[in-house]
Formats: sequence, structure tokens, C-alpha cells
Amino acid sequence: MASGWPPRSMRISGALQRARERLAAVADSPGAEAQTLLAAVLGVDRVYLLTHPERSLTPTQIAAFETLVTRRMGGEPLPYITGSRAFFDRDFFVNPAVLIPRPETELLLEAALEYASERAPAIAVDIGTGSGALAVTFAALHLDWQVYAVDVSPAALAVAQHNAERCGVAERIKFVEGDLLAPLLDAPVRADLIMANLPYIPSAITAALDVSRHEPTLALDGGADGLALIRRLLDRAPDVLALDGLLLLEMQYDQGAALTALAESALPGAQIDILRDYAGHERIVRIGQTKRATQAPRL
Repeated sequence: MASGWPPRSMRISGALQRARERLAAVADSPGAEAQTLLAAVLGVDRVYLLTHPERSLTPTQIAAFETLVTRRMGGEPLPYITGSRAFFDRDFFVNPAVLIPRPETELLLEAALEYASERAPAIAVDIGTGSGALAVTFAALHLDWQVYAVDVSPAALAVAQHNAERCGVAERIKFVEGDLLAPLLDAPVRADLIMANLPYIPSAITAALDVSRHEPTLALDGGADGLALIRRLLDRAPDVLALDGLLLLEMQYDQGAALTALAESALPGAQIDILRDYAGHERIVRIGQTKRATQAPRL
């Protein structure tokens, strides 16, 4: 930090201008990010900053703001710095133990909510729950469904439980530590809806991504072809998914054909559709079981 910094006083407008100029090198929206960081330091919203540009900041506040800006300059994702990420209709606590929820995953949630709205109360499962964004939002919007949230990472489950408590649905979600569907097979649980945003990025690509510097590799790396965990989940899906249930999987934009083939093999006769995200890319595989569908024989 330069000599004489922080100054004894600085106005909100000046602090934002300085941060905006620095963040331009790493952020697509440096002005918005500067406001988000300063709002976090002051414990106010961004509207307050815009309506009080002449307010003076103390040296302590300036130093704290400078620390956050420096962390962002180093490439740390904004949600990890502020501890918050908006998803669907609420904000979620996030930390480096979990993947930061993406807007594309809202499409999976929308498909799940549409399915649930047409059915009597039943059982929904979120595999690889991470922050709990899917499980918690679903539970909050469908109060009569039983929800299971499964993750192999105890640190991730702790984040999901925290978010469930913040949203008032902790008592309606069963948090289970374990590998994919294994805990449900042991219970046993028959799920009417399975949601899964599993790692789907091929290992070679994961290692080269900037995102892997900060977000957990466990939540990104999908094995050699990106489908290792999804393949394992589909293999045991017939033992957990109800005969008229629905399985929703998020995928990489170029995995539709491969996933369709895997789903057809695991769940013969199921109705398989590919949903596109807001950018027009194939993103969600929708696998609808029917009572006419036959399940692959177990050898």
C-alpha cells in the first residue's frame, strides 16, 4: 500500500472513482463491483452510496475497502469476498468450499418447479447440493415437499445448512453426507424428482481455467470426458427414481448427445429433452420416467 495511504478522509464518490479505475483491469462492470464492495464495508445497500456521494469515510473504512478491492484485483471472485450470491429469488451465503451458483442453473430450478407444481407433494433430491441453492429455493417454494440435499463434502453441507437456516427451511431439508445416490440407496429413498448440478468440465480443461484458482476443483472436475460423475449417477438412477419421476441434469454445452445416449441406456423408454440456457446453449437434460418405461437389468 502506498505511503500515506489510507488518507485521513475520503468521500464515497472519490473512493468509488478510485476503485472503479483499478477494477477496470479485472471486472466487466467495475463501477457496479466497486459499489458492491463499498456497500459491504459500510453495511448499506448500493442505493445509499448513490444518494450519499458526499459522505466522508473514516481511515478504517477506507483501509477495509482498499483490502477488498485488492483481493478482487488478485482475481478472487466477488461473491467470495462479500460472502453473498444472488440466485433466483434470494441471496445465498457462499465461501470457497462451494461453487458459486450460476444463472444457468436457474433453468434447472425452473424445470423442477414446473414439474412439482403439477404433482401432489412428494420427495425431491438435490445431488451435489453445494451451497444448497437448488434444495433451499425448491423447499422454500414448495413447502409440502420433502427435500434431501446430498453432498460428499462436509464443508459444503455446512454452507447449505447455513443457507437453509437463513431461509427458514432447515427443518424441512434432510442434509446427507455421501457419494451421489449412495446414501439414498442405503435408506432407501424413492425420489419423484432428482436435481443434479454435478461437475461436468473435463479434467484437462478444468486445470486451465482461471475459475479453478479459487472455486473448489471437487465441484468442477468431471473426469476425463467431463461425464464421470454423471455416468455413475445415471447408472444407479433406476434404483432411486420413481417410475413416473423426473431427473434433471446440468451439462456442458457440447455434451447433449453423449448424455442422451447415457440416459437412454440407463432408463430405457424415458422421455429425454434438452433445454437451452439464456445464451441459446444446450444446458439441461430433462429425463422423464414413465410408468411404461423399463429399467435396465442389473447384472
